[in-house]
Amino acid sequence: MIDKKLLDILACPLCKSRLIYNKVNQELICRADRLAFPIRDDIPVMLEDEARTLTTEEVDALYK
Repeated sequence: MIDKKLLDILACPLCKSRLIYNKVNQELICRADRLAFPIRDDIPVMLEDEARTLTTEEVDALYK
């Protein structure tokens, strides 16, 4: 579980936009860049090379 205070200060390392916490997949999601950054052992891995690209369906679900 990621700390709420940490989530409030974290931003996408590429575009600096706010991130969305996906508890189920343990990821931080950037809508603007369509990337999901993994959280491993409660530590966000904020590296572009470690992020996965979101599918169109995943992006669409973020706006519902």
